[in-house]
Amino acid sequence: MSTYFILVGIFLFILGAVIGSFLNVLIYRTVQGESWVIGRSHCDHCHKKIAWYDNIPLLSFIFLKRKSRCCKKTISASYPVVEFMTGSLFVWWYWIGAVFFKLTIAPFSVLQPLFWLIVGVILIVIFFADLLYFIVPDLAVGIMFFMAVIYRLYLTGAGIMQPNDLWMTILGMICAVMFFMGLWWLTKGKGMGLGDIKLSAPMALLLGWPKVFVGIFLSFILGGLVASGLLISGKRKLGQVIPFGPFIIIGTILSLVWGEAIFTWYFQWL
Repeated sequence: MSTYFILVGIFLFILGAVIGSFLNVLIYRTVQGESWVIGRSHCDHCHKKIAWYDNIPLLSFIFLKRKSRCCKKTISASYPVVEFMTGSLFVWWYWIGAVFFKLTIAPFSVLQPLFWLIVGVILIVIFFADLLYFIVPDLAVGIMFFMAVIYRLYLTGAGIMQPNDLWMTILGMICAVMFFMGLWWLTKGKGMGLGDIKLSAPMALLLGWPKVFVGIFLSFILGGLVASGLLISGKRKLGQVIPFGPFIIIGTILSLVWGEAIFTWYFQWL
């Protein structure tokens, strides 16, 4: 690995961490109904404006020892986690994606990595909005759905994706949405939220056929394991809400990487 490659990776990590800092503001203000376009960052507790030197991604959290300077209240650990994850996403995108996407033809050698980087950023927003506030932002889901539709249509028009595969992807999306809607209806909204139903549509388009079924299966397996662990440990009680959006996202990511292999293995095992 060349020095240039490493330096670019460091730069992208810093850039990603800065964007992650903005994502923290975006998540918090969207949930609170505040404008994320105007207004300086303020303390979540006392709402005093935060000085620039207390708003440096990752470093300020460390130097302040997780305490707000203005009111000494605890700063949520989600802030540095989002910043670190976004920075790591940018580095992964460059180190891995720079090699993988060079195998595609122009203009997809540029459009595909850009598409998946934006998708990754949106997934981080949805993941933490649901995990922290039990809300799946409609705007984030809508943008990802629109992007996924355009992406699939563009791939089909360029001949990279076959029309039959496109129709199978659309069928998979319909099946996924109907499945989640059925669970929502059967449990009267207690076992599944409307946000999860909305999220299943772009997830299905991103995964395609047959990986969408692997993604759904993995999300329920992971969700069940975590829920069981929380119940056994006493951290949750029966009837308490557990956000399912993060498990849909983790299941989707796992299926994007290993979905076809898992699907093939499963049917061979049968």
